[in-house]
Amino acid sequence: MLINRRGNIRLLKWYGGMQVADRMKYMHEIALLVIGRSSRLCNFLEYGEYKIIYKRYASLYFITLCDKDDNELMVLEMIHHFVEILDRYFGSVCELDIIFNVHKAYYIIEEIVAAGYMQESDKKGILKSLQLQDSMLQEEKEEEYNPK
Repeated sequence: MLINRRGNIRLLKWYGGMQVADRMKYMHEIALLVIGRSSRLCNFLEYGEYKIIYKRYASLYFITLCDKDDNELMVLEMIHHFVEILDRYFGSVCELDIIFNVHKAYYIIEEIVAAGYMQESDKKGILKSLQLQDSMLQEEKEEEYNPK
């Protein structure tokens, strides 16, 4: 989950089977817990049968809800990896980049994570894939405006 300082959800991706009502409850409670925490406290929280692991970058909170037996440092590394790719792609990513290019942010997540676990750690490979996708979209737009 990616939220801003006011608790507005900017990006949301679920892995695993959870009821929609439970998801809504969790999203609201987690947002309040994370936003209300002091910056001096650690980035890990116990939350029932889960753990909340989060990291704040500028005005955005990158939050994961994971099983208690998951490695916290690996999850933090995955969050940082995602932020680094966003930064390289957008050139110092900000909240507006996510809002206006949410489809690209989802594509990056899909490239990095599969079934809730990190699958791709090659930043250059992910960025090449994004550039290829952008070039294909550009070609499609050019064909649309300049039919033969």
